[in-house]
Amino acid sequence: MDGHGDMGLIGENFDTSLIGRLRDDDYESRSGSDNFEGASGDDQDAGADQPRRKKRYHRHTPHQIQELETFFKECPHPDEKQRLDLSKRLGLENKQVKFWFQNRRTQMKTQLERHENIMLRQENEKLRAENSLMKEAMSNPVCNNCGGPAIPGQISFEEHQIRIENARLRDELNRICALANKFLGKPISSLTNPMAIPTSNSGLELGIGRNGIGVSSPFGTPLQMGLDLGDGVLGTQAAMPGMKSPLGLMGNDVQLERSMLVDVALAAMDELIKMAQADSPLWIKGFDGEREVLNHEEYGRTFNPCIGPKPAGYVTEATRETGIVIINSLALVETLMDANRWLEMFPSMIARAVTLDVISNGMGGTRNGALQLMHSEIQLLSPLVPIRQVKFLRFCKQHAEGVWAVVDVSVEIGRDASNAHPFMSCRRLPSGCVVHDMPNGYSKVTWVEHWQYDESVVHQLYRPLMNSGFGFGAHRWIATLQRQCECLAILMSSSISTDDHTALSQAGRRSMLKLAQRMTSNFCSGVCASSARKWDSLHIGSLGDDMRVMTRKNVDDPGEPPGIVLSAATCVWMPVSRQRLFEFLRDERLRSEWDILSNGGPMQEMVHIAKGQGHANCVSLLRANGVNNNANESSMVILQETWTDASCSVVVYAPVDVPSLNVVMSGGDSAYVALLPSGFAILPDGHSTSGSNGNAGSKGGGGDDGGGCLLTVGFQILVNSLPTAKLTVESVDTVNNLISCTIHKIKAALTLSS
Repeated sequence: MDGHGDMGLIGENFDTSLIGRLRDDDYESRSGSDNFEGASGDDQDAGADQPRRKKRYHRHTPHQIQELETFFKECPHPDEKQRLDLSKRLGLENKQVKFWFQNRRTQMKTQLERHENIMLRQENEKLRAENSLMKEAMSNPVCNNCGGPAIPGQISFEEHQIRIENARLRDELNRICALANKFLGKPISSLTNPMAIPTSNSGLELGIGRNGIGVSSPFGTPLQMGLDLGDGVLGTQAAMPGMKSPLGLMGNDVQLERSMLVDVALAAMDELIKMAQADSPLWIKGFDGEREVLNHEEYGRTFNPCIGPKPAGYVTEATRETGIVIINSLALVETLMDANRWLEMFPSMIARAVTLDVISNGMGGTRNGALQLMHSEIQLLSPLVPIRQVKFLRFCKQHAEGVWAVVDVSVEIGRDASNAHPFMSCRRLPSGCVVHDMPNGYSKVTWVEHWQYDESVVHQLYRPLMNSGFGFGAHRWIATLQRQCECLAILMSSSISTDDHTALSQAGRRSMLKLAQRMTSNFCSGVCASSARKWDSLHIGSLGDDMRVMTRKNVDDPGEPPGIVLSAATCVWMPVSRQRLFEFLRDERLRSEWDILSNGGPMQEMVHIAKGQGHANCVSLLRANGVNNNANESSMVILQETWTDASCSVVVYAPVDVPSLNVVMSGGDSAYVALLPSGFAILPDGHSTSGSNGNAGSKGGGGDDGGGCLLTVGFQILVNSLPTAKLTVESVDTVNNLISCTIHKIKAALTLSS
């Protein structure tokens, strides 16, 4: 786990987009796809008196190209034995395989050199533009007092420089006041007097939310007053004249705003450390005697708001949870500071994550002191709870040997109000985790979540869950982290599970898991309507507010069938425990009781790939019993992923044709397998806290006390294979009837078995 290089077992981080962007239009037909037969180097060196053989082109099949590309990713320089094995397996001559790899290596080298040349050329142009602007500024000096041309000869050089410096400082003071106003939410009139500026080394310590920074940390090491940004890291990405900064500012404004962000990050880190301390007076026991509740009075006395007062109409949500995780602190910190790895570690919670700007990369080649500006979409698997979109700072700091902390805090700088997302009705107060290393590669993680959000955007059915803090709370982050790290530990094990009836190879398991990951990700995007995929919402009054219907046109995405795709999702309350409902839905023997497409018979599990210690966390292949009697049915099986933890339970499935699946099971690329996922997400209803803490993962977090749970049902279907076709009312009615019938059959089956 130290290097964290096997994170790709959940989602590969291999960047094929670089090659894809540089790929020439004729790549498929000229590099590796076509080969000369009888045109080797020996033949070309033959004597002139020999008759020249005609060159014949040989076009490889798509399967051959895919197999060659897959092998090339792992071994660009195969030896003679490997080439011979490939030629026998693909039905090619040894020379054809040899020439294909030679051409592919040559093309890869050419593409990388071309990309490097492009980047160097762009950098050269930037330097030329900056040089020209500097020359123009030096040749035409402007007086900062009157705006007219400067005439240094009329006054002494020293006096001229002093006037310029005074004008610059006056301008800087005005910008500082404006920025402080943004963060504090009120005018800073005291700063209009230059004498009121506090004296400090940096000149920018305005006391914004600092609140005691510099006191000793709970780990025995003092918290540093400043942030050592190393060799000029601060401002290295400042915008050039005429270029827009990711922060929404220009020139010197970027430098000043980044200095303000450093202050906010330090204040947020100080707050997180104090809130994560055990036996802190900031937390008190709730009425149930188990979960912790924030002591708002103590919180108000301890901290000044570092991002301004709470907006009118917002409610506060604060939770804290501690758990033991199979990952060390360095690996977890690297995961959190990389947007792609962070998304892969929490796939059901984070719909989208982007790093907007890197203010500091850290000190001494580590993540200590790293500061980033990020944007993310955090989701709850329900169409009735809006996605939480937030722009925030992420700051990482090492407090002692084996002790790290990562804190997030919302910022709203540089945001164009006209482009604000309608779901941007929340903000994240200092939240994050403190990680302590433990023996044998484990760590103790204390997670704090602190939100303020507009409760009016949440459906009444989900308000008890949100008010209890279990919707977006700390226990959900801990439960997901524990489940994902357990999955990583199992997948990195060299032994093959005895439940895997087909004894898949490691490459086949990887491809199957990547396909299942994409399936579940697409299901979540169809339920939560994130911007990860482009959907067009349909507003149909007859369906009511509880049903979300969306559509999209697929033209060139190989991961979906071409045509018009319709997604529909709804939520209902079920009068059974979450654990009982999950066990019912994942049991292939009971599938015929709710699945209309199962032809009324039980299903048989063909493949089982474990993703956790329990049997429920797995990826499996299902087939209807007796399908061999029907040739049409035998060409389709069901890919299914199921998992449960202390916060949520999920069952996602999709029909897949057997030929495509055989390619995946043999280790081929799963990106070209078209599928449309459907499934269920089961959440606690918020009225019962039994089994909701981090220690109740085996019970699914819903308890077995006969309480209820919230069921989300989502379907994606292809309504027309022509992307240019129009969506009809009949198609919407079909998917609506499918969901209604499925819910009715589930309720009936559970009622009869009571």
